[in-house]
Amino acid sequence: MKRYYTTGSFAKMANVSERTIRYYDQIGLLKPSYVKENGYRQYSEKDFIKLQKIVALRHLGFSLEEIYPMVEEETDIRDSFRMQIDLIDRELNHLQSLRDALAQVASHEADWQEVVSVVQLFNQESKWIENYKDANQLNIRIALHDQFSVNPKGWFPWLYEHIDFSRIMRLLEIGCGNGKLWENRTMDLRHREIFLSDLSEGMVEEVRRKLGKDFNCIVIDGQHIPFKDDYFDALIANHVLFYIKDLDQCMAEMHRVLRPGGVLYCTTYGKEHMKEIEQLAQAFDKRVKLSDQPLADAFGAENGEQLLREHFSDVQRIDYPDSLRITAAQPLINYIMSCHGNQNEILAPQLPEFKKFLQSFIDKKGYIEVKKQAVLFTAKV
Repeated sequence: MKRYYTTGSFAKMANVSERTIRYYDQIGLLKPSYVKENGYRQYSEKDFIKLQKIVALRHLGFSLEEIYPMVEEETDIRDSFRMQIDLIDRELNHLQSLRDALAQVASHEADWQEVVSVVQLFNQESKWIENYKDANQLNIRIALHDQFSVNPKGWFPWLYEHIDFSRIMRLLEIGCGNGKLWENRTMDLRHREIFLSDLSEGMVEEVRRKLGKDFNCIVIDGQHIPFKDDYFDALIANHVLFYIKDLDQCMAEMHRVLRPGGVLYCTTYGKEHMKEIEQLAQAFDKRVKLSDQPLADAFGAENGEQLLREHFSDVQRIDYPDSLRITAAQPLINYIMSCHGNQNEILAPQLPEFKKFLQSFIDKKGYIEVKKQAVLFTAKV
């Protein structure tokens, strides 16, 4: 027999105020299992598990808007705890670094630069959270493609097959993300120098943990590549050039570090890529924008060849044939909430209604079809 708790006893068990529980109810973050005819709210043990996750994530520095999608999806309690353990481990690593720095400075008469370093370390307290968010959001977006893509090859194996490793001894990937391109590699790494880089320290740390000592994992800004001229046989920039602020500077840098005859492999999207997803979100709430800027305008399938020809020769385009057939609402919600627009603040309080809205489209046809427009450009020095 299920056991239920009043708002007061529920709040007391979790050591939070009744006001907090009522507020979570009001904004739709944590609704009671049912409400009696007299208006009394009744919370279940399942609700308590959800509350535990909310309390833990709030303690770790996540905002309520970020917590909404993290607690909305039904997950095994063990998976939830494993995620929280991972986050706590990251916080402990940061605190240990801070402690070591303080101990080092306290052991002798510190110079000014050491004091500055300690202050900077204190100010980086939430940086590990941002790094986790970056990696987690990328994993969510990749998961939607892995689960629902029509093309059985998959994007990363397809891209990997189009890279001519027979001519590559030194390679740099700019914006490696979570390193998924290299998870099922067949290339012999012996006697090769492979550098995987990203602007996000969190991404680089995740790649270092996943791929071990086979690669050189470094933090790099693509606008300032810290290698000498003519150093690399190939560069890879997978879905990253449209994020670069000064694309002309980045292109010049990539040209500089490639040897004569070296090849740049870069990918991007077209203006029609997955536009159905934003259209669905806007059909629910017209205020939603899933991107702060149109990525394809910066570097896309339509203008990519022209932009590359300003720095490179022999530019070729290869289109990737694929689409999505999405048969479940929750993975689509996860994807939408991981985007870089304003959707969190608008959709977070409405997630249950938004899920029903998306499910109604799936029920009509059995799936939601989303067209993809991804391309690979190759360019030579």
